[in-house]
Amino acid sequence: MSDRILNDQEFQLPVSRIFIAASLFVALLLDWLPWQGIWLALRPDFVALVLLYWCTHKPYHVGINIAWTVGILADVADASLFGQHALAYSILAFSGIVLHRRILMFNLSQQTLQIFPLLLLAYAVYAAVHWQLRGNISWEYFIGSVVSALLWAPITILLQTLRRPRAASDQL
Repeated sequence: MSDRILNDQEFQLPVSRIFIAASLFVALLLDWLPWQGIWLALRPDFVALVLLYWCTHKPYHVGINIAWTVGILADVADASLFGQHALAYSILAFSGIVLHRRILMFNLSQQTLQIFPLLLLAYAVYAAVHWQLRGNISWEYFIGSVVSALLWAPITILLQTLRRPRAASDQL
């Protein structure tokens, strides 16, 4: 079976809204871990990755309104400027929805190259807000977008594996 047919079948798999909400909640919890030192600079944005996954794989289920709501929750929990994450996630969701057919056209390693500019755009929003508040930013601010892009493939594989229907125990 070709890789393209498998991708089409994966796109057709049903998904429950509870599973989408649970995956976004777990991503929020991962973002709220207490990162320190160099790990803080290397911290990926798990919510952005999971949100982008759902916007590209199920664009009719997850949209800008969900991205904005999750962003507001992230702003409150992160004690950051109110609306910073909401704006970044809304732009990311819009980009993912608009480009979902193009992104899914590529294999997983090529998708990483397509996803990286979108994540870089989200981190640019964070950097612009930081620059407006504090007057400076450094190149280290964008390392998280590289780490996030590198985690695109594992997160995609994990979520696709969890979405696949399980065989009944009597069929084994």
